Amino acid sequence: MTAGAGVVDAKVLAEVALTRAEYDRAVELMGRELTPVELGIFGAMWSEHCGYKTSKPLLKRFPTSGPLVLQGPGENAGAIDVGEGWAVVFKIESHNHPSAIEPHAGAATGVGGILRDIFTMGAFPIATLDSLRFGPPDEARNRWLMGGVIAGIGDYGNCFGVPTVGGEIYFEDCYTDNPLVNAMAVGLIRKERLMRATAEGQGNLVMLVGADTGRDGIHGATFASVELDAASEERRPAVQVGNPFLEKLLMEACLELIDQELVVGMQDLGAAGLTSSAVEVGHKGGSGIDLDVSEVARREQGMGAYEVMLSESQERMLIIVEPERQAAVNRVFRKYDLHADVIGEVNGSGRLTVRDGDRVEADIPLTLLVDQVPFRHPTGAPSPGRLALRAQALPAPTLTPPEALRRLIGSPNLRSRRAVWRTYDHMVQNNTVIRPGGDAAVLRIKGTRRAIAVCTDGNGRYCWLDPRAGAAIAVAEAARNVVATGARPAAITDCLNFGNPEKPEVFWELSEAVDGMAEACRALSVPVVSGNVSLYNDTSGSSIYPSPVVGMVGVMEDVGKRLTAGFKTGGDMVLLIGETGDELGGSEYAKTCLGVVAGAPPRLDLDLERRTHEAVLAAADEELLRSCHDLSDGGLAIAIAESAMIGGIGASCRGISGDRLSTEALLFAESQSRFLVSCEAKNVPALRNVCKRFGVASQVLGTVGGDRVEIGPQVAEPLAELMAIWERWID
Repeated sequence: MTAGAGVVDAKVLAEVALTRAEYDRAVELMGRELTPVELGIFGAMWSEHCGYKTSKPLLKRFPTSGPLVLQGPGENAGAIDVGEGWAVVFKIESHNHPSAIEPHAGAATGVGGILRDIFTMGAFPIATLDSLRFGPPDEARNRWLMGGVIAGIGDYGNCFGVPTVGGEIYFEDCYTDNPLVNAMAVGLIRKERLMRATAEGQGNLVMLVGADTGRDGIHGATFASVELDAASEERRPAVQVGNPFLEKLLMEACLELIDQELVVGMQDLGAAGLTSSAVEVGHKGGSGIDLDVSEVARREQGMGAYEVMLSESQERMLIIVEPERQAAVNRVFRKYDLHADVIGEVNGSGRLTVRDGDRVEADIPLTLLVDQVPFRHPTGAPSPGRLALRAQALPAPTLTPPEALRRLIGSPNLRSRRAVWRTYDHMVQNNTVIRPGGDAAVLRIKGTRRAIAVCTDGNGRYCWLDPRAGAAIAVAEAARNVVATGARPAAITDCLNFGNPEKPEVFWELSEAVDGMAEACRALSVPVVSGNVSLYNDTSGSSIYPSPVVGMVGVMEDVGKRLTAGFKTGGDMVLLIGETGDELGGSEYAKTCLGVVAGAPPRLDLDLERRTHEAVLAAADEELLRSCHDLSDGGLAIAIAESAMIGGIGASCRGISGDRLSTEALLFAESQSRFLVSCEAKNVPALRNVCKRFGVASQVLGTVGGDRVEIGPQVAEPLAELMAIWERWID
């Protein structure tokens, strides 16, 4: 049976996410009609999810190199040098569409997949983080989605034995039918032991190890490359099923193989399963791959070559082994009671050949699947309504400052996440020295004084109003989060969550956001070392906000100098580092208290942002600070209240002032490049001198102490009452 240009109907092409023109191009390149297995392989490798056919030309704008970069984009994960011979490996990816129809399984397997990306590089996973978006929590289905996703993340991470140390959750109407579930993982390795995914050496064996192969996840990559609609429930079989206990065994076995130098290359089976893993290792190694799917261990009867090649069953790894080492490899996998089957061989053909016993099911040059991906170049343009929304004036305030503060603290986007992160094991492995709930988590590197700070950050509302500015702010905000702990920002991983790029306004959003991120990364010296693109986040034609998410890693030379967000000692002085402007556009105050998403996002001066980081890092290094909290959602008033609630001690900050600013702007504007700090009274002159040295403004606001939160002349609220509002989670 063949599947040529004149045979394949529109329904079949839609199933593999190929257009008619793309399919005709594949036939032209092959010089013949395609077999059904070849059709599935082209569909997977040319999908948006695997081929990045819309985004790859844009991603070249990112800076990807730097003095600390050991591995940039192109491998399973990025890696940076963190000193004393250690490397940190990290990456963030999405599992949005699967989580929209099976929230528990979708989120759990998202965690499992990103963990495999880390230990495939030879690194031991030491932490996971997440970035989640849902529709308003007053709707039952959104609460069901959120509950399933949170449980899936916790169940997989807790069972696997990796701490979930940080993340973020936001709620907006646009995510009601298309939640975002981004998972980030971080690993640690001696830098000389980094493993790459490559198939080299003619005659070397191709082994499939780990779980048996089933029918779950077939067409998962193509499912992630189309819009959701009323028929998406039919895609439920495209959602994978995870087993964290099995993955733990697989990790231990793979790391033992690397430690004993028994493998040439290693690649996890993620999107498109055996297809993408075989293509990637063969192409990177400049080799050919000959597979016999009849040798693949299966857990279901009657599976054909098409299903075996496209299954996304979890907890599987492809490894390249020299023949003389096969026996030693088998011993390792028997030790962990795992399958280790020889399913093929590396050759010099430059082709992917798929056989089922004696029958050839596919024979494709690897360059066609990787280098000949038909890139799309849509036209981009903002909608006139978007530009008008950015210029729209905000309505007059109707709440008093105390009323606004209480409403903001209790809003879904600002209330405490303690009820969520307490469901995760965030202390397993005993590396976590700053726990979830602050600006960033901090993890020690045992045997050294060093540590890393990690966080995720993004603001879809800013990006909806101005994608370039909003994306740059996402980078700056993530950098401020790690600076607030005393760590220096080192590199980022990103997940670009956008709608259907075939719409001019969505492609414009994507292009503008990439430019904004690239500009901020260059200015702050934080290269992009890994990442993921998730497009077609649309449901029945309606797109999500443009939602780039930044995963930031910072390096701390002395973990003993780390800082936390909460006030600590009565009598300490509270200072604002940075300046406040009349910038309420796109803010949480505008949405929650004024009922609008409008106005221009806050301005970002990247040179000022960099100098502000340097001032705070210098003050931290000189041990001038007791606490440090970056200012973001909700502005200065929320930062003061959060620092008091996190520390469990009040504060009197009556010294707030600003020329020609309204009370609402002074308290709730989300101006960038600002930190709230506390210090001993004797250190105030030295701290202000540090700020002056870097050309950064500073202002004494008041003192720590008491059982109330006092902000300017307008706000004086009992700390206990604010905490009761803040800690009240969603039922």
